[in-house]
Amino acid sequence: MANTRLLKIADLLKREISNIIFRQIKDPRIGFVTITQVRVSADLRSARIYCTILGTEQQRVDTLNGLNHASTFIQSVLKPRLSLRYIPKLQFFWDDTLEYAEKIEKLIQQTKSDK
Repeated sequence: MANTRLLKIADLLKREISNIIFRQIKDPRIGFVTITQVRVSADLRSARIYCTILGTEQQRVDTLNGLNHASTFIQSVLKPRLSLRYIPKLQFFWDDTLEYAEKIEKLIQQTKSDK
């Protein structure tokens, strides 16, 4: 049951943080961001936000730095929106799942063409 609650809170955080990034953050370092996953700790004290960022490697690094810098602002905006005792400490990370899947797909295609 607690697991279902964590999943619901993670989904809510994903939607709310996406809205905040899109509508309220005006940092020029932050580019086009898509939040792919949110993982919340069992005690709801921290949340790891995984995102993909459109652009070059340097733009990705700048965007992640900007997001991590804006995390306290995002937490302050989340506070009145969520009915939680604690607003999780937010940490942003690059989600390389799509790149990994693309690499695997290329390897599969390469082995098919070698036969």
